[in-house]
Amino acid sequence: MKKTNAMRLLSAAKIPYKSILYQYDSENLDVAKIAEENGLPLAQVYKSLVLQGSSKQLLMALVPGDRQLDLKGLKKSLGLKQLDLLAQAQLQAKTGYIRGGCSPLGLKQPIPIYMDQRALDLPLFAINAGKRGILLELSPLALKELLQIEVLPLSKG
Repeated sequence: MKKTNAMRLLSAAKIPYKSILYQYDSENLDVAKIAEENGLPLAQVYKSLVLQGSSKQLLMALVPGDRQLDLKGLKKSLGLKQLDLLAQAQLQAKTGYIRGGCSPLGLKQPIPIYMDQRALDLPLFAINAGKRGILLELSPLALKELLQIEVLPLSKG
């Protein structure tokens, strides 16, 4: 398997990780399906959601697969009036990644990254490796420190 930029960044930082290869359906990139087919608890597979504010600033939210982004709460925490998911058509141009293959590691340009506080209760979690079909299992704390991620209550039931 060819290493992704995300894998190279983790290796360079000497952060241990495990690659998890999975089959995907480009029409159904559902995180629940991916977790189930790989025997992973859904709460440990994190979605990388890219959002855009009113002044076009981007940010990323890392949210557990079994929960939804609390958009209202995130806007309040950050003092933003407007914040929406980035249009899928803009994702690759803005991040270098496509839907279902978006990673917090190796973004085209640095953007603020926020992680749901539940991640720090886990010894390991899985994030996308920057390519559809590959997850990376690693320490949420190590990722937080490497990328200077801010931890917030980002999710709701």
